[in-house]
Amino acid sequence: MSVSEMFAALQGALGQDQDIREEIRKVVQALEQTAREILTLLQGVHQGPGFQHIPKKCQKAREHFGTVRTQMESLKTKFPADQYYRFHEHWRFVLQRLVFLAAFVVYLESETLVTREAVAEILGIEADRERGFHLDIEDYLSGVLTLASELARLAVNSVTAGDYSRPLRISTFINELDSGFRLLNLKNDSLRKRYDGLKYDVKKIEEVVYDLSIRGLNKEATVVAGGEK
Repeated sequence: MSVSEMFAALQGALGQDQDIREEIRKVVQALEQTAREILTLLQGVHQGPGFQHIPKKCQKAREHFGTVRTQMESLKTKFPADQYYRFHEHWRFVLQRLVFLAAFVVYLESETLVTREAVAEILGIEADRERGFHLDIEDYLSGVLTLASELARLAVNSVTAGDYSRPLRISTFINELDSGFRLLNLKNDSLRKRYDGLKYDVKKIEEVVYDLSIRGLNKEATVVAGGEK
């Protein structure tokens, strides 16, 4: 084979690879748009009247996740099944965003942390690497850390809306989350940096709870919470 023939063959391989990346990019753009729509919907809970419509917003968000599952099915067909990590960078950020959104919906519904398996089911992908297109553990953890930041914001806005018990519950949840992350030996630099930001979320929520305590509103919140039970 001549040098020109060798490079012609290489160009063919490069072109094929570029075609795959372009097809992936188109689906990822659609996923990003759906993620923006879900985020816009859920941002309404930060507004005063939004607290009254949390169940309705969560239900609507889950309908959008039906679109996500369809788009994920399309994404799976755009590249060879054994080359997940070769193209992983193309969808890594939108997948982390979708994990956060799924985790936020589940928290709003039940005030619990969604499992990686449950997120995978919501997104229509696998939890186990061996089964194909899956939710990488680090992508799951990154999404959960984004949830912590969102809940820190929600704690502040809850007080503004006159909901004094929610920040106390968020504080308990975030502290449990922080304890869980402390059990991990994080090697990934990006994930480690994201985790370092968790302490600021913890501090922010603690300040909200402390302010409620100083104003005597934590007692009122405790009474309300006891009445709800």
